[in-house]
Amino acid sequence: MSAAGRFFCADAAGARGDLLAGTAPYGSVWVLVEYPGGWPPNGFDGLDLDPHVKGVVFRAAQTVRARILLIRRHGRRAAEGPRRWAVLRHGVNGAYRQSWGTWDRAEELTGIVGALDAPGDLGHPPVVLVCAHGLHDVCCAVRGRPVARALSLRWPRLVWECTHVGGDRFAANVVVAPDGVYYGRLDAPSSVTAVEQHLADRIHADHLRGYTDLFPPQQAAVAEALRRFGPAGRHAYAVEETLRDHDRWRIRLAGRPPWPASLDVEVRSHHAAPTLLTCRGRAASSAVSYEVTSLRAG
Repeated sequence: MSAAGRFFCADAAGARGDLLAGTAPYGSVWVLVEYPGGWPPNGFDGLDLDPHVKGVVFRAAQTVRARILLIRRHGRRAAEGPRRWAVLRHGVNGAYRQSWGTWDRAEELTGIVGALDAPGDLGHPPVVLVCAHGLHDVCCAVRGRPVARALSLRWPRLVWECTHVGGDRFAANVVVAPDGVYYGRLDAPSSVTAVEQHLADRIHADHLRGYTDLFPPQQAAVAEALRRFGPAGRHAYAVEETLRDHDRWRIRLAGRPPWPASLDVEVRSHHAAPTLLTCRGRAASSAVSYEVTSLRAG
């Protein structure tokens, strides 16, 4: 709550001490559509484009559980040449693949459908997405835009502002794709540090929400390993086994040298008291958090 009495979800979540680890949405495919103008609250769905085209793209994305995000360069700069679209994919074998195209007319967006069926190309640099979707949530704009500015100055070709990525209360949110890594509660200096370290394949527990190819308790387990044993590469730890007993999980991680070869992590989930979780929320909701209760090297 600000001095003027206005509710900001990120301020409230920080005051409550909401846990970051274990909050990255599950998924391994992203569809990006460059749209430099203002974004409607519901993103791609709300664009004034041919409904048939939007329906075709949406159904194709839904088939592979892809998230569709609108993107633009910081400051709503006009596109240099045709607007771009992309399909980013984190393969089950850990390979990062991307397909890029351009569009001037709405019907050219149907190229996304074919790209969703294709494997994509290797070798592209990662894409750094900063949620700055103000009409969806005020905190995403207030906190996201300074982060987008700082990152764009450092990596102008990698960084895009994007629509809602989930977890408004953790703004500013940054997603590195197709790596599938979510960071939250960033400001301009910490975002530059986090992305710099990420690009050097040194992921830190600080600001880490999770890896999108893992489920929440697994994300929390990996974050605790990073916190305990130091920053490590994106694939330094693999989940070997996950056992659940009601609100408790026992997760076995396998580490690559020089990290511990085997870790047994116990995680417990908690349902918080209902509260407003977004700036525009009209009803209280109960968030689930994941707390690591023990970690033992095998």
